Amino acid sequence: MKKLILAMFLLVVGVSCKSQTQVISKDTEAQLSTPKLVVGIVVDQMRYDYLTRFYNKYGEGGFKRLVNEGFNCKNNHFNYVTTKTGPGHASIYTGTTPKYHGIIGNDWFDKNLKKNVNCVEDNSVNPVGTDSKDGKKSPHRMLSTTFADENRLFTQFRGKTIGISLKHRGAILSAGHTANGAYWLDYEHDGVGNWITSTFYMEELPKWVDDFNKSDITESYFKDWQTLYSIDTYFESGDDVSPYEGGFKGKEPSTFSYDLKQLRKNNGNFDVIAESPYGNSLITDFAIAAIDGEQLGKDEITDVLTISYSSTDKVGHTFGPNSKEIEDTYLRLDLDLERLFKTLDAKVGIGEYTVFLTSDHGAPYAPGYLQSKKIPAGFFDESSMRKEMNSFLLNKHGVSNLVLSRINNQIFFDHEAINENNLDLEDLKEEVALKLLEYELIDKVYVTSEINQLEAPEGYIETLLSNGHSQKRSGEVLFVYNPSVFNDTSWNRTGTDHHTGLSYDTHVPLLFFGKGIRHGQTLQKTEITDISPTISALLGISFPNANIGQPLGFIFE
Repeated sequence: MKKLILAMFLLVVGVSCKSQTQVISKDTEAQLSTPKLVVGIVVDQMRYDYLTRFYNKYGEGGFKRLVNEGFNCKNNHFNYVTTKTGPGHASIYTGTTPKYHGIIGNDWFDKNLKKNVNCVEDNSVNPVGTDSKDGKKSPHRMLSTTFADENRLFTQFRGKTIGISLKHRGAILSAGHTANGAYWLDYEHDGVGNWITSTFYMEELPKWVDDFNKSDITESYFKDWQTLYSIDTYFESGDDVSPYEGGFKGKEPSTFSYDLKQLRKNNGNFDVIAESPYGNSLITDFAIAAIDGEQLGKDEITDVLTISYSSTDKVGHTFGPNSKEIEDTYLRLDLDLERLFKTLDAKVGIGEYTVFLTSDHGAPYAPGYLQSKKIPAGFFDESSMRKEMNSFLLNKHGVSNLVLSRINNQIFFDHEAINENNLDLEDLKEEVALKLLEYELIDKVYVTSEINQLEAPEGYIETLLSNGHSQKRSGEVLFVYNPSVFNDTSWNRTGTDHHTGLSYDTHVPLLFFGKGIRHGQTLQKTEITDISPTISALLGISFPNANIGQPLGFIFE
């Protein structure tokens, strides 16, 4: 009898242990199961309220699919200044800020070269697919890795990375240092309209890219730009005729419709496509070609595809956030997103890929428009300010041109002249700072310490300035405008611009969707640097090497 009881006990224990082992195995298997493809989507210059303002006009398969099936972080912000395209893409994909990844602007003043440099220009590489200097680009100025770089390292370089954007900086800084390819459109300076890259990545274009360039797809977008729906139904935007909008040369006033074929000659040829919603359609076409050409998501090793939709920024700069043109651009982008997601469903598989969508910065309403509504705004002439600063310092110290640059709301001094004339740098900084505060439209001024490190007391804008400040690359004096103040240039008088730490520039969408992502939403504040560690956590890989963000565990299933 005792033997029978013992046998039954051992049987129960064995079954129980086997059952627990099966549960543990299933849990472990689920944890180790990663998406076949991660798609990072950056919509250039997308204010958060473009998601809500146009929501009722979106279809079910684009933005609404991300919201209704994915996770919506409604209070997502950039955590540094300057909010521009280069720093934005770098911060999204590295999980850190310009303080560490080094991309402090689209361009900045190089203290050694004593001239402005572009964030991705690289004269050590050659163009591929073009003879244009726009092909001499690489990520060499970005100091840290991206999550795509870490995925390449983790998979022993078997997982692919492809970056795509009309803009070189949008493609390059997203894809990172180890990408299999980063492609951008040769449209600037009367470019030939081909997708190009540089020898940083390869010596010649892959066949699928060459085939795409030889097709008539790009040329097909020289067509009439009408509103997608009746313009009378575009209640979410202002009047079609507005003094606060720019436009195309040869089309006055700036009202629908736009014959892009007719306008191409006087508007930079292929640039006219980039400055219309058809630029985003072209990006989608090329991204779909990349999925096929590179066989992305076809095995169990995770690939990464980064897509930056650039035309939203170009239309925004020209026409502004209150225009019919920007509304139509987003309604058409919604259709392109649906087309992309349907392709991913078919070629990678529903539930086999993960997407995040965000933006590299927002944008304010045009200052003139705000002033017409009795909201404080204005224009500040930075070029005149620099001349006035140099005149002030010349009269005081007898040395000319002590201020070499005033880019990105930063003042750069001529250190050679300061040393040669035995001037005190700290005194100069304080003198210039006090002078800057005399301007009505400048709200705050900050000086850096002797080792060029910003002294940032606790506070919102101070923290953002510190996060955007590089000891080696940033200036010695930083100034902050009142809200809704632009640098006064001819092209800045209409449309919009961006660069500040104010909410209209920092508040952008953040949507996650697909494998491993639960449905939900939050008003908890998230920061742009949280995206990269979140994707890294999903993939089970190391965080980027300069990461400061936190993984958003509440979005996971």
